[in-house]
Amino acid sequence: MALLTENDIRKLFGEKVLMEKGEFFLEKDMILTPSARSYLADKNIIIRTDHLDGKNRYSKEDSIGKKEKVMQVEEQKEEIYETLFGITLHEKPEHMTHLRGNLLVFKDNGRIALRGAIDSLESEIILVQIAAQKEGSKKLVDDLEEIIRFIRSLLRSEITGDSISDFHLQGLEPKEIREQSYHPSKYFGVKHFLPTYKHGEMVAHLNKLRTLTRRTELIAFKAFKTEENKVERVDIIRAFNRLSSLFWIMMFKYITDKYKD
Repeated sequence: MALLTENDIRKLFGEKVLMEKGEFFLEKDMILTPSARSYLADKNIIIRTDHLDGKNRYSKEDSIGKKEKVMQVEEQKEEIYETLFGITLHEKPEHMTHLRGNLLVFKDNGRIALRGAIDSLESEIILVQIAAQKEGSKKLVDDLEEIIRFIRSLLRSEITGDSISDFHLQGLEPKEIREQSYHPSKYFGVKHFLPTYKHGEMVAHLNKLRTLTRRTELIAFKAFKTEENKVERVDIIRAFNRLSSLFWIMMFKYITDKYKD
């Protein structure tokens, strides 16, 4: 029985080949790890098992060849890692971590710092969800849940390299988020304000999420700024910018009782 990881799939079949075929034929003696299944799902590659009932379109020779390759990977005990500075390693150092696949970077790499910031932001959102649930504000809990799903999609996009398509949060597209956060008097009947303790605990929670999102945006900027002073992944940076504006909108909604059920 062969246990296939994401790295095994990349080595055995190649991303380009899988993307062209759009499907992966799982043999009886193969087991996919969760990361391998996630990799195939992210690439919109269908896992096929119908060929096990005699419907396999590949020849017997192809099937045998695949099994031999799987056995070779299974027997290979030594893992090989690549680095950004061109050195191949046969053991993963504790001070390095995976950027993608078997490519290792130092743990202070900007993109690793960004992933940590996203993780921290998500954990804080969950705490605010708990506070909102205690208040009985299901609308606020749901809005925060939508944001959690959104930042997880940003993380997935950073890892896979896929661009971020147009998005909507709380029914608003990016330009609408910016417009409403800039002109609260027009949309909520209140002016911009400096948060204080007088606005209450929940406004303080939402304001903290806003500041954490801004900090994550700056970490993203540093991660994608090149040595030539060019900036990559502007889509991710802009997404965090709009998200910080959305937390302003949520504060306006809260103080004007829009979150009362």
